[in-house]
Amino acid sequence: MTHTATLVASEQEARALVDRIGEDAILYERSVDLSEIDPDHWQVLVYFEEAPGAAERKALATAAAGIIGTKAAFAIAALPDQNWVARSLEGLKPVRAGRFLVHGRHDRARVRENDIAIEVEAGEAFGTGHHGTTAACLIAIDRVLRSRPVRNALDLGTGTGVLAIAITRAAKAPVVASDIDAVATRIAEENARLNGVAGLVHAVTAPGLSKSVFADAGPFDLIVANILAGPLVMLAPAIRRHLAPGGTVILSGLLVSQRARIVAAYRAQGLRLAGGIEREGWLTLTFRRAS
Repeated sequence: MTHTATLVASEQEARALVDRIGEDAILYERSVDLSEIDPDHWQVLVYFEEAPGAAERKALATAAAGIIGTKAAFAIAALPDQNWVARSLEGLKPVRAGRFLVHGRHDRARVRENDIAIEVEAGEAFGTGHHGTTAACLIAIDRVLRSRPVRNALDLGTGTGVLAIAITRAAKAPVVASDIDAVATRIAEENARLNGVAGLVHAVTAPGLSKSVFADAGPFDLIVANILAGPLVMLAPAIRRHLAPGGTVILSGLLVSQRARIVAAYRAQGLRLAGGIEREGWLTLTFRRAS
C-alpha cells in the first residue's frame, strides 16, 4: 500500500527540504511533490510504495531537523487501496506545451489540427504534463526537435511515458523509456500502445544506466531525465557516455536553487549549457555536447 510523508513549512524551508531529500543517500530515489497550500505555507510530500522503514523515517527526521528544527516532523499516512493518482487527475484540463497537447480520453475533442496530441489515462505512475517539470520538459523537447534531427532518444525516469511518447510522435524516432519502478514502465508501455507508438517506445525497468540495453540502443541524440538533483549529479558521467556527439540533454526535477550545482556537474563532463526554463518554481536545463 502506498504511503506518504507530509510536512508543511515556509517556501524557503520547503524548497531547502526538497533539495536535502534529493541529496540523501536513502531518500534520493523517492518521488517528491512540492506545492503551495496558502501564502507562505508549502507542502512537501514524499511517496513510498509501502510503509517507510526505520532507516527511511530516521532520514526524514534528520532532513526536517536540519532544515527546520527538531520540532519539525513528517506525518506518515497510508493512502487507501484505490487508484489515488487517477483520483487526483479527475477533472484536470488538457495541458499545452509547445506543439504538444496532453489530454485524457474525455478531452479528445479539444485536439486541434496541428497539435501533437498525447492521450494519457490516469494511472499509477507520475508524469501527466500537469506538473511544472513535465510541461517544461515538453517545451524543451519541442525546441530541440525544431532545431535539429533526433534519430534515437532516452527518457530516463519515464513515469507515465509522456516524454518518450512526445519524442516519438514529433521525431518518429525510437526511444528507450526507463524507470526504476516496474509499475511506471508498465504504464508507459500501456500509454505507448494507446498513442500508437508501441513499436518505437522500448520500456525498461532499470536503476541508472548500467544495463546493456542502453549501450546497445545508444549513443543517443537526445537524453531527457526528469528526476531529482542528487541522482542527476551522480548520473552525469554515465549520461555523458551514452550521449552522441552533438547530442542534447534535458534535465528537470530541479529547484531553481540547484542550478549552479547541476551546471557544474555537467560542465565537468564537457557539456555546454544551452538553455533553461523556470516553471512553477521548478527548473529545466538543456545541455549540448560538442559535435
